[in-house]
Amino acid sequence: MYLCSMYTLLLDIGNSSVKAAVGEGDRLLSVARADRCTESFLQSLTACYRPAAAIVSSVRGDGAAVAARLQAHVSKVIVLSHTTPIPIRNLYDTPDSLGVDRLAAAVGAAALFPQRTCLIIDCGTAITIDFLDASGAFIGGNISPGLTMRFRALHTFTAGLPMVAAGEMVAAIGASTREAIESGVVRGTLHELEGYLAQYPAGTPVFTGGDAFYLAKRIKKPIFVACNLNFIGLAKILHYNVSL
Repeated sequence: MYLCSMYTLLLDIGNSSVKAAVGEGDRLLSVARADRCTESFLQSLTACYRPAAAIVSSVRGDGAAVAARLQAHVSKVIVLSHTTPIPIRNLYDTPDSLGVDRLAAAVGAAALFPQRTCLIIDCGTAITIDFLDASGAFIGGNISPGLTMRFRALHTFTAGLPMVAAGEMVAAIGASTREAIESGVVRGTLHELEGYLAQYPAGTPVFTGGDAFYLAKRIKKPIFVACNLNFIGLAKILHYNVSL
């Protein structure tokens, strides 16, 4: 029995939420999201499809604990770490400190754009800008605060600045304090990302994460947005490691 013909469970536990998908081969059949990885959430994921194998990617340090709970429902469970065999080369100097979400995204980009240099921009709690070369090697990348983190930092670490959120219409020049914060954060982030895209014009830009569409549509350059990039990578890693 080969894994491609069976259901799989892909768990992506991020800083802000838990995202899960049930896959069959290269297809995603169902995607769910929760704040925490509760027992009822795990049971809801496994009861309907009864996956034969699962992979857990967590940046919260609870991957092993979640995997142990999953083993009551799934016969084969892999916890993604820097020691897990993957179908790309990892050239990071400190692989044990590399976030597994960044690793999964790189594998996903390699699957979507084989033999192409990719600039992988994950617009989530943090913004990560990672580089994958055409030979399938993860070179490394940069990390900066995401949109919400930037807004919260201005509110938290100043005496009088309000908490602001990004809106659809962003003024070029703020005519009020709220507009000035919104414009500064959003346009500052866009200038940052456009700088990377200009510096590496040969790279294929691949955006993912919760703010991917919001930022990508404001950049005047063709950009591929893959909201399920991490799931694509996790599925590839699971298939790379498991056959039943």
